[in-house]
Amino acid sequence: MFLIGYFFTALLVILVGFLVGGWFGACCALFAACFSFAIYQSAQNEKWLMWLQKPTEELPELSNDLDEIAVRTQRLLKQKNSDLQTSDANLAAFLSAIQASPDGVVMLNYFNSIQWCNHMAERHFGLDATRDQNQIINNLIRDPLFSEYLSSNDYTQGIIITGHQHQIERPIKIAINLYPYANNAKLLLSRDITAIEQADAMRRDFVANVSHEIRTPLTVLSGFIEAFQHSKLSVTEQSKYLDLMAQQSMRMQSLTSDLLLLSRLEASPLVSTSDSFLLSDLIDVCVRDAKALIVTLKSQNHIKIAHEKDLTNIQIIGSMSEIQSALSNLISNAIRYTPAKGCITINSVLEDSHLKITVSDEGEGIEPQHIARLTERFYRVDTSRSRETGGTGLGLAIVKHVMLRHGGELRIESTLGSGSQFSLYIPTTRIIMPLVHE
Repeated sequence: MFLIGYFFTALLVILVGFLVGGWFGACCALFAACFSFAIYQSAQNEKWLMWLQKPTEELPELSNDLDEIAVRTQRLLKQKNSDLQTSDANLAAFLSAIQASPDGVVMLNYFNSIQWCNHMAERHFGLDATRDQNQIINNLIRDPLFSEYLSSNDYTQGIIITGHQHQIERPIKIAINLYPYANNAKLLLSRDITAIEQADAMRRDFVANVSHEIRTPLTVLSGFIEAFQHSKLSVTEQSKYLDLMAQQSMRMQSLTSDLLLLSRLEASPLVSTSDSFLLSDLIDVCVRDAKALIVTLKSQNHIKIAHEKDLTNIQIIGSMSEIQSALSNLISNAIRYTPAKGCITINSVLEDSHLKITVSDEGEGIEPQHIARLTERFYRVDTSRSRETGGTGLGLAIVKHVMLRHGGELRIESTLGSGSQFSLYIPTTRIIMPLVHE
């Protein structure tokens, strides 16, 4: 349509030129028309190119032929921009999801250079996403095991290395897996498995300790049984061996009882808030059991009770059997580690936010490096001394779990040569004060 208009316009210009100056005039008119059209079209093209470089919502004023092209181009650009914005939004959402991942993610190119990594990978390996971009990862993770794994081209199995902030007292273990993808690039995934490794180590230690604790008395029992079967023993020897066998069987019974109690505490629901008991009843029961233990051990120790005025009449909300077990464990430990004829003190104090029940002994005390680990299962400061006194190594672990179930905690203070203090902190939300009669 536009070409037909241009054609008739050209004929009209030639006709006017012919009428004015003949064939020479027609040629001049045609040349002038073509020159003018070329200038006009050049100006239109310049507007068109300038708009293409910086497209806007408002189209430039163009000739009819370019105007239609501009409209179609603008429509295509809008669609392209919309698709690009959608793509950018999807990419941003995808990267945000990876950033929120509990696993570290590192994208490596063919040359093992870092293209991108998330925050967790920065924490695991001490990387910086901006600073370390395009850096070869071997230069940043200097672990021989990782270098060997990266160069092996066999990624069917992952590896475990130490983390960036690994310390002997605070070990950090990182599991790494590599996954090749397009164009020989690699995706590195990392996960902090420190807690898993520690739990696995605790499980192995627990099984080993239980096996050892049970094997020792069983060995003794089997030896005595063999002596009864194959030897002629006097009445005195038989009585002696039977006493030792009874001690070992009691030791195994105590161990299994403590294991069952600890398992029940860990698996039971939270302690009910509908049950309560008097602090005085708790102390009376624990002291009675403690005196029986003193007689059994023939230690001739004595127990001193020291409470604030009228404090024994308060009530504690919770399980009396559990708190009794916790307090009895502390008192029995104090008796076992206090020298003969020594004093064990039980003191109760009501503080701002807790009821504090403290058991103090006159033992040798505990070195500071051991205190933090005393509530671990089977942990003993002095293995031989603990077994001699009949401890199972589970008492303080039981105390810790009882306190956790009641919203409290166990705190331990000790000075070498001056004894130790084990305190139960019970929150005041579990305390019922007695009514005061005016």
